[in-house]
Amino acid sequence: MRSRERGAAPGRALAILVAGTVAALGPARAEQLSASVRSERGEPVRDAVVYALPEGAAKLNLPAPERVVIDQVDKEFVPYVTPVYVGTRVNFPNRDRIRHHVYSFSPAKTFEIPLYDGMPQRLVAFDRPGEVVLGCNIHDWMKAYVYVVETPYFSVTDGAGLAAIEAPAGDYRVEVWHPRLEGEPEATARTLRLESGAAPRLDFVIAQKRVWSPRRAPASDPDYR
Repeated sequence: MRSRERGAAPGRALAILVAGTVAALGPARAEQLSASVRSERGEPVRDAVVYALPEGAAKLNLPAPERVVIDQVDKEFVPYVTPVYVGTRVNFPNRDRIRHHVYSFSPAKTFEIPLYDGMPQRLVAFDRPGEVVLGCNIHDWMKAYVYVVETPYFSVTDGAGLAAIEAPAGDYRVEVWHPRLEGEPEATARTLRLESGAAPRLDFVIAQKRVWSPRRAPASDPDYR
């Protein structure tokens, strides 16, 4: 289960000097964009990251990154896919009764947290956009993904392939990424103007690579260490 530690409030009031007087500009109203992601066979795609990249004036006054938690539970990373805004710091608590050794060799973020239990001594800052593959040096089947994006407006599809994003009105380029995406996310790009009360929906169809890897400990040996 993904949990978040709140950072700066996204709608910090701005003080504007107008004709010698100060007026308060409150938080921008959040509009909703929904998306559907399906495979070429028409099946819903779970764990796809849908993200809206602001363009023009929508780039102004973006909220600060929040802290994010990726758990290790029952020898698995939870959640399997975590999108984060550039600059986000992530905590990797170990909820198991055994030690884990978290690492990544991905170009977007190379790091390791050597063998530990409980809470790690430091958070990991994800400061470059791109795909980060997580692993455990002790349990080879443990695998998860952090996808770092240059926007705070994103969501992950559920089992029905659906996602919802809240963002201020403005112009956006919406893209989709998935661990098995065939090609680059830029090829999925759609542009739209998010307007007050419009609640648009975008439908994406993506090609997926055929990749297999175990997600859990060997079933024949549940006590495997």
